[in-house]
Amino acid sequence: MIISVQTLTAETLLFAFSRAFQRVVLAVAMLAATVLAPCRCVEALDDVQETLVPAPQQTPANAAVALPGLIPNGDVAQGNVGAPDAVAAPNQLHPLQPAIEIAQKGLTSIRNTIQDYSCTVVKRERIDGKLSEPEYMFAKIRQQPFSVYLYFLGPESVKGQEVIYVNGGNDGNMLAHAGSGVRAMVGMVSLKPQSMLAMAGNRYPITELGVENLTKRLLEVAEHDKQFGECDVNFFPNAKVNGRICTCIQVTHPVARRNFRFHLARVFIDDELSVPIRYEAYDWAKELGGQPLLMEEYTYMNVKINNKFTDADFDPRNPGYKFGAK
Repeated sequence: MIISVQTLTAETLLFAFSRAFQRVVLAVAMLAATVLAPCRCVEALDDVQETLVPAPQQTPANAAVALPGLIPNGDVAQGNVGAPDAVAAPNQLHPLQPAIEIAQKGLTSIRNTIQDYSCTVVKRERIDGKLSEPEYMFAKIRQQPFSVYLYFLGPESVKGQEVIYVNGGNDGNMLAHAGSGVRAMVGMVSLKPQSMLAMAGNRYPITELGVENLTKRLLEVAEHDKQFGECDVNFFPNAKVNGRICTCIQVTHPVARRNFRFHLARVFIDDELSVPIRYEAYDWAKELGGQPLLMEEYTYMNVKINNKFTDADFDPRNPGYKFGAK
């Protein structure tokens, strides 16, 4: 079976900070209303059967359950609200263990062989019950010190925006400016990555961007989930993401439980680069027989590793950028 992710229509990319800047400049002018037409990232997985089992009816538990990983801004899964706890895993090899070992090896490889990379990031997230349109960004990412440069390609309302973040630099702030029109008159702004303005319209801060952070967070969730049963794991070789040959790892929690962050998740690992280049997670369906609800999806396209980026690539004074810094 082949899982194919179609090439996205925008020139390239995205990530999570467009709406933050829209709010920063809202007092200056109304935001542009032009939005890219919706695009469908993923084709149906015709061989993958998704078992949707309704949670047993019971009174919602009062005690909070500690979920693994970074809790996103906006929505967490809603299909398991009021569901009982997951049952303990049996004393045998957990279905997640092979996936965990792959992720651990991948994380070691990323840390030992990748100094930096450029890519196109495509992001789509559900926040406060609403699924956003795809956002597109060109990204430069350096591993040490962790540094990010973003150029927004779309939608049109944020095209031309730029963002820089350097761990340990700029007083711990991210630097950004709008792309064009009256919004650009505001100039460069400085924001704490986890501030209300920076997080508006985003599930995660810029400090979580990149394939290493994605791998670490997936490992945290997998290590947590292997304590419990009711977990199905499937491997699909020869999956494709924009023409790249990948291995797709699909994890399904068929029964809604309070302990789980998602009903179904898919990770696409590039066979050549040994890095995850796509991740998608779904909530349980609202009704029996319904479709799972997409919570978040991130795609890293056109990944080019070890470009020998320097400090200038993450400096707002770079003459190729338009921050207006001196």
